[in-house]
Amino acid sequence: MQFYSYTFLLLFSLFSNLVNGQSNKIEHSSWDSLLKTHVDHNGNVDYKGFLKDTTTLSNYINKLESKPINNTANKNEKLAYYINLYNAATVKLILDNYPTNSIKNISKPWDKQWIKVGNKTLSLGDIEHKILRKMNEPRIHFAINCASFSCPMLKNEAFIASKIETQLEQATKDFINDSKRNKISSSEVELSQIFKWFKKDFTTKGTIVDFIKPYTTINFSKKTSVKYLDYNWSLNEK
Repeated sequence: MQFYSYTFLLLFSLFSNLVNGQSNKIEHSSWDSLLKTHVDHNGNVDYKGFLKDTTTLSNYINKLESKPINNTANKNEKLAYYINLYNAATVKLILDNYPTNSIKNISKPWDKQWIKVGNKTLSLGDIEHKILRKMNEPRIHFAINCASFSCPMLKNEAFIASKIETQLEQATKDFINDSKRNKISSSEVELSQIFKWFKKDFTTKGTIVDFIKPYTTINFSKKTSVKYLDYNWSLNEK
């Protein structure tokens, strides 16, 4: 009898580990397909086309909401989950209020709590500030998209845990070297307001210039000045 009890406990433990392991593996293929269909390589979004796929988008978001990332998941899995959730929810917010010229025309776009993850109801702001920024990964600011022209562009692929390091590095490099969003020279840098709003995130190991230096070929001087550009909140529409 003792043998059967031990066997049952062993099998139960193996089954529990299997279930928990699977709960960390979130499938993002439907979101990836939507992005490849409705977002071009410059990050411009075809919202009119997206309207035809609102059911697929809603189903993807509902799947993420009903299967919250497990606390035992590794950092890359959590980053991919919450970055994709943020971006998909932002697109849905625009579609729910389309046509609109700007996300800022929508009432409390970042403060309204409507994204139900497990037993929690979150806002876009909650995901950004209370979850993603708490992960001490400043490059998330170049991965999440606020549906505006001056934002880092919405990538036409989903973020995947297995390659998220490469994806974050590329997103950061692309944004910093985008002359529409940042103007960089050896004597002066005119940066996106993102670097001003979230300066604390970018200066844990040095200055703003120290952060951007590895992503450019510019040789900065010790006297390089930093200014910030106006932010264009126009819709990032194709």
